Amino acid sequence: MAYPKSLAALLTASLFALGASAADAPPAAAKPDLTKGAASYAAVCVACHAADGNSTVPAQPKLAGQHPEYLDKQLTEFKSGARNNAIMKGFASALSEADMRNIAWWLASQKPKDGFAKDPKTVMLGEQIYRGGIMDRNVPACAGCHSPNGAGIPAQYPRLAGQFADYTATQLIGFRDGTRTNSTVMAGVVAKMNDREIKAVADYIAGLR
Repeated sequence: MAYPKSLAALLTASLFALGASAADAPPAAAKPDLTKGAASYAAVCVACHAADGNSTVPAQPKLAGQHPEYLDKQLTEFKSGARNNAIMKGFASALSEADMRNIAWWLASQKPKDGFAKDPKTVMLGEQIYRGGIMDRNVPACAGCHSPNGAGIPAQYPRLAGQFADYTATQLIGFRDGTRTNSTVMAGVVAKMNDREIKAVADYIAGLR
């Protein structure tokens, strides 16, 4: 079929514009490679976080089943220094963006192991804060972002269920006291919480499943 010259010119211009837009678009991120992720994890992370990401040391977090976007973000911020941890910066600095992405998605594919609360004297306080916040100090409920069962919200808020209470409490105190600075939201949440409240909610989180 023959087109009028004006229409042919318009079609040519449109096709050229589409081609230019495609050329200017940033390349899509490569699909995570779980095999490479497992290999990189075994080489760099396994000594502290265990073979399947279920750490057995309360000071070192369980990573299995965590949302991959969150893990990728934390590794990137350890490397850049946005999250201050000298040990993790050393490990993360040895990883490329692809390595971090592969590790994050491999860890997300691992099954997390349940934890448990240890202090029956404060677990009720922890549940109250987690589910209802502290209204007279405008501390919001943890469940609002991390879900009632601690599963979190993919790509937005991390999974907390079953995490070691010691680790969670340390991070919350860090947000409150300014030693962990990579989340202004969390810093605001815990700004008005005392140590007893932080430890109670951390212990409650450890028993979520």
